[in-house]
Amino acid sequence: MTIRDLTLPLIPDGDEARRWAEQELSDPVYQAAEPTPFDRMARAIGEFLGSLFSGSAPAALAPWMAVGVVLVLLAIVVLAVIVWGRPRRTVRSRADVDLFGIDDARRADELRTASRAAAEREDWEEAIALRFRALSRGLVERTVLDPAPGTTVHGFARQASAAFPGEDGALAHAADLFDDVRYLRRPGDASGYRSVVELDERLSRTSPRFETGIREDRIGAAR
Repeated sequence: MTIRDLTLPLIPDGDEARRWAEQELSDPVYQAAEPTPFDRMARAIGEFLGSLFSGSAPAALAPWMAVGVVLVLLAIVVLAVIVWGRPRRTVRSRADVDLFGIDDARRADELRTASRAAAEREDWEEAIALRFRALSRGLVERTVLDPAPGTTVHGFARQASAAFPGEDGALAHAADLFDDVRYLRRPGDASGYRSVVELDERLSRTSPRFETGIREDRIGAAR
């Protein structure tokens, strides 16, 4: 073999060239550059949506494509719920409003029934407290008032007076009775109970008298 023969480039045959190519592609550098299954799926979805909105897809496939888009969106929503959870409720229902720091979500009618039962056994303190709470819950359920958390009994009475101007004295008296039997531990009586019942019944039959456009101003001033 001459020196000229040694300087010529090696020209492999077909089998040798294929073996060299397989050895080269087996290098980890090339394997790391391979797209992952997620990459392939994302690319397929992108191409599908692109063909749908570019108008290049066959017209016969348009309905199926629309179904596919809906399914993709639903899958995204389901995935978001699984990952981040359901959105929290930010608005409390009116039945959940705590009145006067008492954890009791009973409706106004239920509180009235409990108040009558207490009156029948002559438990006037419980009867008065329950009836005033029924009165207050009824105004909340009618959306006449929307008290802020921590509103006191007398604060509530002042807000109610803005809606029922003629009942301000009766509301203040009913609030005093509630304070007496609930917090001051003073004894109640049948007369006090009847006065709260009559007030509750009058308010239930009466429409609030807010002037148009100033309802919120009046409630804010009453607070």
